[in-house]
Amino acid sequence: MVASVFAATCISAALGTFIMGFYANLPFAQAPGMGLNAFFAFSVCLTLGYTWQQGLAAILISGILFIIITLTSIREKIVDSIPRNLKFAISAGIGLFIALLGFKSGGIIVANSATLVSFGDFTKPNVILTLIGVTITAILMARGVKAAILIGILATTIIGIPMGITNVIPLSALVSMPPSLAPTFLKLDLPGLLNASGTGIFSSILNIFMVIISFSLVDMFDTIGTLVGTAQKANMVDENGRPRNLNKALMADAVATSVGALLGTSTVTTYVESTAGVSQGGRTGLTSVVTGIMFLLAMFFSGLVGIVPAEATAPALIIVGVLMMGAVTNIDFSDFTEALPAFFTISIMPFTSSIANGIAAGLIFYPIVKLATGRRKEIHPIVYILAILFIIRFTILPK
Repeated sequence: MVASVFAATCISAALGTFIMGFYANLPFAQAPGMGLNAFFAFSVCLTLGYTWQQGLAAILISGILFIIITLTSIREKIVDSIPRNLKFAISAGIGLFIALLGFKSGGIIVANSATLVSFGDFTKPNVILTLIGVTITAILMARGVKAAILIGILATTIIGIPMGITNVIPLSALVSMPPSLAPTFLKLDLPGLLNASGTGIFSSILNIFMVIISFSLVDMFDTIGTLVGTAQKANMVDENGRPRNLNKALMADAVATSVGALLGTSTVTTYVESTAGVSQGGRTGLTSVVTGIMFLLAMFFSGLVGIVPAEATAPALIIVGVLMMGAVTNIDFSDFTEALPAFFTISIMPFTSSIANGIAAGLIFYPIVKLATGRRKEIHPIVYILAILFIIRFTILPK
């Protein structure tokens, strides 16, 4: 089963990334989102009692829903409704979020029951290796070396060998045939959704509706947040601040989600780690095409993929976080009605490990402070709808 999910993940990620490259001509990678994976496993299956087959059916429905609303340009209109300062805040928030991921995976920041987070143990080899990687990558970036992040990852991986962190495996274990998709391929249980856990058809319809809406909201705004934030940083936007070929990019996400459910994996979304490629000069679909090829090759080189330790990729996330934070200088902090929603967007993303939550916080408070100061004309009508939907998401829908 695990091997089948691995294959489904690689194929769905490759498909979505290829569509992003060939169709949208954008340098963004796609893959099943980790936050959505957790929602699928812990909320949908363990808490609500759905089987994984029924969960995949719900994902398929949300994917088809995405295709429909993308064809009608609804998602594009949602992006256009997001206030300008919030778009810059999304970019900065993503920077903090991925930097936190890097600090955490490298052991520099650890959980602390008293203070929430604290420094890790700087005498441990994994933390030392991460700091070495950050130093190498920072020096290369400061000197303007091309492919600085990739060189930093490779150098840190090699340094990790004598430190006992990088796993060295026999050459014979590097290459293997891809696993079979049979255990998960087309295993969706659509009829079972209507009678899940024996709750009755009306309760089942209500429950699954809430699950689908939750999948849809989180996936939509994870994708929109990544596209808007990264495109803003890379100057791949039009005069209105809209990412180029936006609707095509959203279609890639929708199709990949639908196909991923058929193959046996959870919701596919645009990955925030795409910022690493963009920071190194990726501006066209060629970046995505190469990434898609790598996803497919990963099925044959699963052993090689496992060699690179988290301590080697953590510095890349931290450095890219620095680059993304630059967007904060474009936010108008002199206007409190703009500053407060922007601050919530920036801070909530890393604090909750969710791009969608950060966007939600900003969109909820934006109309509140604008209405309180008599500036309702500055609020796009769609923002009211989004604010209400997110309030429902946080108070009623499954977490």
